[in-house]
Formats: sequence, C-alpha cells, structure tokens
Amino acid sequence: MKPYLLLFCLILLTAFARAQQQLPARWDELVASDFPQALQKSAKTCILPFGILEKHGPHSPIGTDLIHVREWAAHAVKSEYAVVFPDYFYGQINEARHQPGTFALPSKLIWDLLEATCDEIARNGFEKIVILNGHGGNPEFIQFFMQSLLNKRHNYAVYFYTPRNDEEFEKQYAKMHKSDPRNDMHAGEDETSTLLYYRPDLMRMDRAASESGANQHRLNLQNVYTPIWWYAGFSNHYAGEGAKATPEFGKFIAEHEIATFVKALKMIKADTATLQLQNEFFDRVDKLNK
Repeated sequence: MKPYLLLFCLILLTAFARAQQQLPARWDELVASDFPQALQKSAKTCILPFGILEKHGPHSPIGTDLIHVREWAAHAVKSEYAVVFPDYFYGQINEARHQPGTFALPSKLIWDLLEATCDEIARNGFEKIVILNGHGGNPEFIQFFMQSLLNKRHNYAVYFYTPRNDEEFEKQYAKMHKSDPRNDMHAGEDETSTLLYYRPDLMRMDRAASESGANQHRLNLQNVYTPIWWYAGFSNHYAGEGAKATPEFGKFIAEHEIATFVKALKMIKADTATLQLQNEFFDRVDKLNK
C-alpha cells in the first residue's frame, strides 16, 4: 500500500475510533477538554442525584436512596444526555440519628452546602440544575430551599423533578403489589424491589423479615404535626414488608420511572421560559428597590 493511502486509512480509523467513544455523562468521568462538548450536548443541563445515608431495614444498603437515584439517572441519560453530578447525600435525615450508619449534618450546613453546590455547578457553565431526589425526608427541605433562591438573583434555574404516576401504571402497580400499600413507606416491598432490580448484589434478602416494619402507633394526635412522628411509628426505621419484594416488580417500577424522567428531562432541556421569567422577576425586584 502506498504511504499516502496508509496515512489516509490511519486518519479514517482514528476518526472512527473517536466517533465510537461515547461522551461520558458523569461529571467525574469527563475530561476537562470534553467539558465544552458536554455543556453543548446537555443544553447546559446538569442532574443532581440527591440521596441520603440511613438505615433501610435489616436487608437493604445504607445508601439505598443514593444508589437508587444514581442508577435512575445513569439509565435515563442513555436516552437523553445530561451531565450527572457526583452522588450527593447531604440532605435532611435527623429522624434516623438513632440508627447506625446515618449521616446527618446540621440544618444550616446542608442548606449552605446545597446553595454552594448549585452556584458552583452554574459557575462551570450550567444554566439548568435538575434535582432527582430519592429520599422521602428531603422534599420539604428542597422546596423551601428552591423558594428561597428567589431571595437573590441567580444565573441558573433549579428544577425539582416531582413525578406523578399515570392511571395505567397505578392499575398494574396495584396488581403486582403484595403487601399493604398503606404501610409500604421505607425499605418495604416497593423500595426493596427497585434495589433488587438495580443492584441485587447489595441486597440481604434473608434478613428482610428479621425486624418488624409495622406501624407501632405510639402517638395518637389529630390535626397536628410533631417531628417525632416517624420515630413514634417506626422506631426500627423500617416501614413495610421488604421480604415480599421481587426483581420483576422492581423492573416494572424502574422502567416506568426512567421513561417518565426522560420525558421530563427532554422538556427541561428545551425550556427557555423559566430562566427568562426568573430574570424578569429580578429585574422588577431591582427596579422596585431603586
């Protein structure tokens, strides 16, 4: 083969090899020189997988919520590219401080850390931050945090993914669900099934029935709220029957949650109104304060 043909072939092979290299979605797996491409491909959208470290019954990993959102995001971005921030577990979990393995930071610290994290994500070029939450004790904190972002101007918008299940899903879910759904709240059939699908290697199903996940009903207060409500009912930090979980049920749940999040992600990437309205809001605030 002539030298120029050999060189031409080598160039083609190199170009082909580069084309075959997929751009990583995880922030920590990107090389710095690929960051501009990741910003463009993601439409400047970054997913913040928000979990927690806490006991999940006697059978499921302490990082169940974190593992859940990590896998959820990883599956979703295969269909709709966005950059995924490294695992974030600095949320609200004071109610589990009596259990080993719980990582609970002071309230002011988790607030400041979340805002600093969002600011730093934006400093790197992202305009849209999507919080994908896996912990039931986080939503109130996240929503209040987001409302408080209107206290000063930010050059980014935060979106909190809050899925609503459709009717067909609910019907099939009810058919497949074996335990009492009213008590299936933490490390029970639903959550355990999901982890059995995503990470079966981490599960200890032979221990799932070694503790009770039943409501102990140690408080009888009507129309009032007290922060000790969860401990009063579920001091084992276990609510449900994890032993009734199945990988098949987990697959059904996971496939649905991935598909619905992909739809939301596409919508967020295409959204131009939120940041525009946010800037308009702050312009009016500035004008009023002059």
